Amino acid sequence: MGYERLEKSLIDLVKEEQAKLGYRKEMIRLYYPLSSLNHFMETNADSEEMQELLADFPKAAEDIFGEVGITHAKDRFCFALSENASEYVHENMKPNEFIKELVELVAKHGCTMEDIEVLFRSHSDKIVAEPMDNGEFDRMIRFEEGEDKYYYCFKDEGCHIIYHRFLPEDYADFGFKPDKKIRNRGNTNENRNI
Repeated sequence: MGYERLEKSLIDLVKEEQAKLGYRKEMIRLYYPLSSLNHFMETNADSEEMQELLADFPKAAEDIFGEVGITHAKDRFCFALSENASEYVHENMKPNEFIKELVELVAKHGCTMEDIEVLFRSHSDKIVAEPMDNGEFDRMIRFEEGEDKYYYCFKDEGCHIIYHRFLPEDYADFGFKPDKKIRNRGNTNENRNI
């Protein structure tokens, strides 16, 4: 039904929030566009149909999130997770989680794109790193294998680097294109044309 992917995504967002802001046992509101939910559910539902498709999610995810409220305004959905969600993630987050390391790295003064790529390579020798030239981001890096399926897009703003991570389908929806189609794979520093 797609609930598993939605549940994992919600957990990942709570992990990211806790990596950035620290742990507090509190209610959390997370937002998704309709398009992302359609990817999870493998549907092409409108907002009202999606609200119906999500009707059983609060019960299905109760063990992890406690109470879950789902509302929407047009194509923007809000998931209100009880304080149980933040507690669950806090108690089950590993100290060496990649997202925690990434947040700590980009928060450091002087962090470079090379530093970020080194961090990715410390978790896998199979990554894809592509320069981007779309005005929004400078570089995309992702793991080729493993559980982390996100596309991490980075922008060097001069005094610091910011990032945003996208689900593969959302990344494709945005139509981001690599710069000159150069890809950097594996644990070598060689670029090759595709």
